[in-house]
Amino acid sequence: MYLTTEIKQSIFAQYGGSAQDTGSPESQIALFTYRINHLTDHLRKHKKDKSTERALVMLVGKRKKLLNYLKEIDIERYRKVISDLNIRK
Repeated sequence: MYLTTEIKQSIFAQYGGSAQDTGSPESQIALFTYRINHLTDHLRKHKKDKSTERALVMLVGKRKKLLNYLKEIDIERYRKVISDLNIRK
């Protein structure tokens, strides 16, 4: 499996502040970005996998909503997340 508990905890520790902070927008955006990168690599190999393509589009939409929320709440945290994760926006 590509997303183990250790990987999740390291993502949450790096972006959320602690391994237990799973609810902060920064940690959720980081987790979504990791999953988006994985699905993008999968779709490069399997171009006709439409169910994965749909899941990717839905995940990008969730991340966009969280980014918009973070931008409204605190623009500095938003800019930091965008620069740390190399997200185009």
